[in-house]
Amino acid sequence: MDRWTGKVAVVTGSSSGIGAATAKKLVQAGMLVVGLARRVERTEALKSDLDESIRHRLHAVKCDVTQEEDIRKAFQWIEKTLGGVDVLVNNAGIYRNTKLIDADNSTMIREVLNTNVLGLVFCTREAFQSMKKRSMDGHVIHINSEAGHKTGLPHLNMYCASKFAVTALTDTLRQEFIAEDTKIKVTSISPGMVRTDMLPDSITSENTVPLLEPEDIANAIIYVLGTPPRVQVHELTIKPVGESF
Repeated sequence: MDRWTGKVAVVTGSSSGIGAATAKKLVQAGMLVVGLARRVERTEALKSDLDESIRHRLHAVKCDVTQEEDIRKAFQWIEKTLGGVDVLVNNAGIYRNTKLIDADNSTMIREVLNTNVLGLVFCTREAFQSMKKRSMDGHVIHINSEAGHKTGLPHLNMYCASKFAVTALTDTLRQEFIAEDTKIKVTSISPGMVRTDMLPDSITSENTVPLLEPEDIANAIIYVLGTPPRVQVHELTIKPVGESF
């Protein structure tokens, strides 16, 4: 991680769960971290979990990744204030419980696609432009899901579709980064179920199935970032021990 000391990492969906754990872990690793979130006050509150000597490395910026203008403004602020983006962690994601054939579900369907797919694409676009302009061999990390590699999971229809899109986009972006004559890396990390706000209380409180912790994914991000420049970790799947599907 030495090469990233003092560099700028952007983490979307930083207010809780994997995003919050990742923001704190990257600050502790010596990076300057910009946490993007709609609930920006919750990202700001993460500073209380950090040693006083490093709290200044965490910046909380309000941004709704479903709004392209929000994304543009956030990345403009980062460039003006911190000089640009070196690492992007596309973590923001949502799940909506619906069937594709349900009536009046268009709002939920659009929310999933706008957050999990378009938000990721537009944040990556802005980060790439910043990296290329500064000839920075940066790294883009997508928090994907096991649902991005399998179908048939009840009520996860649009969530699965959105994560399958992330799987496809990861390879498309890898090829586009090469075609632009850069050495920017892109990695997809696909966890099983993680103890986050996204899961129902019936699962997280009763421990009915094996779960990963947000810190497990944050540690995986540290591993991926710490690989040598010659190494491209394209896909990393993380299952909790005992997962039966």
